[in-house]
Amino acid sequence: TQSTWVRSFNNLLQYGEVEIRRAVPLALGLLHASQPKMSVVDTLSKLSHDPDMDTAQSAVLALGVVGAGTNSSRIAGMLRELAAYYSKDVNALFVVRVAQGLLYMGKGLMTISPLSSDRQLLSPVAVAGLLAVTVAALDLKTTLLSRWHFLLYLLALSMRPRMLMLIDGESDAHVVSPVRVGDAVDTVGIAGNPKKITGFQTNDTPVLLEAKQRAEMASDKYISFAPVLEGVVIVKANPDYVETPAADSGKKSRKA
Repeated sequence: TQSTWVRSFNNLLQYGEVEIRRAVPLALGLLHASQPKMSVVDTLSKLSHDPDMDTAQSAVLALGVVGAGTNSSRIAGMLRELAAYYSKDVNALFVVRVAQGLLYMGKGLMTISPLSSDRQLLSPVAVAGLLAVTVAALDLKTTLLSRWHFLLYLLALSMRPRMLMLIDGESDAHVVSPVRVGDAVDTVGIAGNPKKITGFQTNDTPVLLEAKQRAEMASDKYISFAPVLEGVVIVKANPDYVETPAADSGKKSRKA
């Protein structure tokens, strides 16, 4: 699991050699792409002020990968402080600007996480893009900070929208329907029909899905063809749906 890897990386940071310490921030970024976990962000923030400049630059780039497309205000504040801290170092400032660009990628509408379909599928193409940039960043001075800076474009292989959109399967028209978005709950091995999300909010599509969040239909008006509501989902009208007066009044009060 991710927590096991993080504990292993912490041991490497404490007892590993300098070359290993330089790779640990990049490994953390690869493991938590577009998933700004608080403990990981704190570790990378501490490493971004490391006396070894290569380790610090790797940590700054990893901050951008961890917060890619999330518009995280916490990471944004850290990167602004780092931009002032490294204002006289051209190479370090360039890495900070790259990390800021990743943070605001697609104005917060995209992600570079290779996991999809409720974190059950792994895209090999997305992993290839992330891994190529991570390997290139192991030697920043001769790759991304030199004549091979265009290798950053390989991250485009991992970029995809992170919003949920519903499309009518018959008319190809965009469908607006209420959905519940909340934190995913592990229901494996639980008897009955347990709730799959907790702490949810009901919004009309399209909606944004954060890391480890799950969506489900809040109305029976449409039936989804896909078992997982993520990305572009094709739906069809429910022929047995009957709109009740209570639903109308609730809809009006929600709009008000």
